[in-house]
Amino acid sequence: MMPTVNFSLIARGSVPQTAIIKKASDLEYRIQRRALSKEDFINYVQYEINLLELIQRRRIRIGYSFKKDEIEESIVHRVQGVFRRASAKWKDDVQLWLSYVVFCKKWATKAQLSKVFSAMLAIHSNKPALWIMAAKWEMEDRLSSESARQLFLRALRFHPQCPKLYQEYFRMELMHAEKLRKEKQEFEKAKMDVGTLEYPEEILMGELARIIYKNSVNIIKSAEFHVSLLSVAQLFDFAKDLQREIYDDLQALHTDDPLTWDYVARRELEIQSQPGEEQPATKQARAMEVDRKEERCCAVYEEAVKTLPTEAMWKCYINFCLERSAKKTSSQSLRGKRLERTMTAFRKAHELRLLPEFLYKQWIELLLHHDFLKEALQVVVAGIELFRDSVMMWQMKLQVLIKSKSPDIAKLFEEAFVSLKPQVCLPLWISWAEWSEGANSQEDTEAIYKKAILAVTGADSVTLKEKYLDWAYRSGGYKKARTVFKSLQESRPFSVNFFRKIIEFEKEQESCKMANLREYYERALREFGSGDSDLWMDYIKEELNHPLGRPENCGQIYWRAMKMLQGESAEEFVTKHAMHQAGHL
Repeated sequence: MMPTVNFSLIARGSVPQTAIIKKASDLEYRIQRRALSKEDFINYVQYEINLLELIQRRRIRIGYSFKKDEIEESIVHRVQGVFRRASAKWKDDVQLWLSYVVFCKKWATKAQLSKVFSAMLAIHSNKPALWIMAAKWEMEDRLSSESARQLFLRALRFHPQCPKLYQEYFRMELMHAEKLRKEKQEFEKAKMDVGTLEYPEEILMGELARIIYKNSVNIIKSAEFHVSLLSVAQLFDFAKDLQREIYDDLQALHTDDPLTWDYVARRELEIQSQPGEEQPATKQARAMEVDRKEERCCAVYEEAVKTLPTEAMWKCYINFCLERSAKKTSSQSLRGKRLERTMTAFRKAHELRLLPEFLYKQWIELLLHHDFLKEALQVVVAGIELFRDSVMMWQMKLQVLIKSKSPDIAKLFEEAFVSLKPQVCLPLWISWAEWSEGANSQEDTEAIYKKAILAVTGADSVTLKEKYLDWAYRSGGYKKARTVFKSLQESRPFSVNFFRKIIEFEKEQESCKMANLREYYERALREFGSGDSDLWMDYIKEELNHPLGRPENCGQIYWRAMKMLQGESAEEFVTKHAMHQAGHL
């Protein structure tokens, strides 16, 4: 609980110092007790920070700076003291340390914050993210490359296998080199003698970053890490030689990784025209240039899938084709070539049996989108042969047959239920019922729901019952919904939503019957009365608000709720009931 004090009066100067002293003394007393609470320390700190901010705002508003250092500094020192005690007591609380850091960044000196980082890292040396935070602050706020470097070196002694530490250390050295280059350029512009200043050419070219790169790739041997360093290096224009070296090493060291080929292929899109070459001026010329680049990418991918014929490599190739096909263009020719390349890649991967299941789904959806219904049917049949236990593939076949207006849809469902395990069939039952609602008679659709209710058991049946009840209300109105509810009311398990739906349907009727509402609430409470406080509250409200309700029943319902509800649910119910009574009165 935050300490309460009228800060608006303080801001106007209307609260005597004694009020502030009394509040601070009370908070100070709390953190001096034998049984210490972290919450008391946090409240004290928050109170003092609020006071600092209010003093600062008031000074700005009235332009008053008398005794600024004396007043603010004494509060800052006091808060730091509280933080020091709290962080010593609860050393493992990282959030407490981070709050200490945030406070010091705003109110303390840089030297003080540096000490806080040192104390935090002495205890939490096992967290690379904290080392990176401290090093970034030394580099970006204190402008001390050497301090940042020392922190990274210490961190790597604790975490010699941490990719993120190497990435950030690599970035820091490149930033340091860029900073020195800019300094030198400024001195040279001003025609100042830089002979006495140290600007070694190797450092300016990023040699320290290169050393980190070489060391790190010998320790962390993954294409993903290699690419991450290359992405960092590409942010610095002066590091072209380093970028080239990393790129060449990537191809040499990680030929057997799909990520390498994917990166190399996509790089063809970024290659700019050579100086002196004429830039495409018209939309058609630009589209042709994009097409040439994409063709070069695909040539790399084609080489990749020959060198590395794996599912993962084909996945990279096809994902690239799908991404390019999704790009908007006004060029019909470019759209056609993208589609052709994508379809070709899908067909080749399928022939080699190197197409994963989820990519069959994307292929079929693409074929349906372009109305290639005959090929879509061939692909889905082949997909089911490969993945006979896949509900998704059977659903895709259903989509193809529906779009093809096939008469064999019911037959497909029967075939699917024979092939699949009953516990995975819920999506197919729902799809069959939804299709039937638009294609068949009410009797046929209800027959499907009844079959489904018998076939689907356990938790999955809950969703099916809700769907059945919804359909009954849509197709036959309240009378039909009530009949379905009656037929299912002993068919456990249920959801609260199942009962809430029938209650909602009853309340939508012009002659909403309180007797029916009572029946539904009683039935719902029999299932969920021990844990759902909202059901009890809604039952009480119905008795109070319905024209035929009996307010005298509310007391009895309240005591029944108190007997049945357990733990937090009982507390919630008491609170809600009290609030409702206050509002009702």
